[in-house]
Amino acid sequence: MKPRSRAPRRSGRRTGLTVGRVFGVPLHVNVSMLLLTLLITVTYAEFARDRLDLGPLGGYLIGLGFVVSLLGSVLLHELGHALTARRYGIGVRGITLELLGGYTEMESDAPTPRVDLLVSLAGPAVSAVLGAIAVGVTMALPPHTLAHQLALQVALSNVIVALFNILPGLPLDGGRALRAAVWALTRDRHRATEIAGWVGRAVAVGTAVLVVLLTVQRLLVPLALPLMLLVAVTLWRGAGQSIRYARISRRVPLIDLARLARPVFAVPTGTPPDEAQRRHAAQAPAGAAVTVVDGAGRPVALVDPAAADAVPPERRPWVAVDAVARPLDRLPALPAGVAGDRVMETVQRHPAAQYVVTAGEDVVGVLHIGDLAQVLEPTRKMNR
Repeated sequence: MKPRSRAPRRSGRRTGLTVGRVFGVPLHVNVSMLLLTLLITVTYAEFARDRLDLGPLGGYLIGLGFVVSLLGSVLLHELGHALTARRYGIGVRGITLELLGGYTEMESDAPTPRVDLLVSLAGPAVSAVLGAIAVGVTMALPPHTLAHQLALQVALSNVIVALFNILPGLPLDGGRALRAAVWALTRDRHRATEIAGWVGRAVAVGTAVLVVLLTVQRLLVPLALPLMLLVAVTLWRGAGQSIRYARISRRVPLIDLARLARPVFAVPTGTPPDEAQRRHAAQAPAGAAVTVVDGAGRPVALVDPAAADAVPPERRPWVAVDAVARPLDRLPALPAGVAGDRVMETVQRHPAAQYVVTAGEDVVGVLHIGDLAQVLEPTRKMNR
């Protein structure tokens, strides 16, 4: 299974190991692949021993070989997405293989519904071609042989991946195709994403119900039940993330740094925390951030309120605010007046709690990530 086939921009944090490049695309392997390798090797080894009359070692070797062929199929599926995206000018950050298959991480969304449709269907098309080739090889090989069994499993896995991924619900490829179609009809990408996300939730529920029924009817081995239910849960979560992403994206144009950025209040370097706090309370605008300026009046650091409050009372007269401040050159910066989509790109590439807002060489404000979140998801904060 491969419920996570393609992802838009991510924060850049990953838990996988980079193992190389394929056609220039970085390839990462998540540690969860070890669990998938073990599960499939053991399950398929038992099947192979029964069908081919092999010993324990031979069965495990065949099981491991099937895992390798399955991962190769998933990798080719993802390369279909990646190379098609690159063909249309969409940057590709990498491909990650994980417990439930894999996903392709792209630097931006598709610019048009047509491109979105082509990139989405490229992966299932690759799987369908691989499946058709493997079916032909299976039919040409003598039955009840090792080669026949391996070809049969490769054929089945690719056909299942192709059919499953064209189901019309996000985060599946078919869901992205549905989004492209609705986007073309409504000219509203955000609305199309929400619709495809809700359909994806219906697909997740249907998958869970079908898996339980097949297990009860003994058409699915009990050992596969937890993995298949995990697929359904992953689909549900992916669909929910797509709906949330659409709602956030719709509000990105509302980001206005001139309104969101908190003002700054400067104190000279060497000022004790208590004195800085007294001046702030008496002179600074409400919510103003405290910056440290050098002898020439240039801002050099931003005081961390939590670190300042943590200084013991007996040490406050002997500690300078410099000791509880972060140098400005270590904080991500946003130019004043920048558009909302540029703000989001910076936040995704450089996750932080605070961002310095600048006008030329001057620091004119500080953006708190919580203030940005309130603009993007106002109801989420109210629900808390």
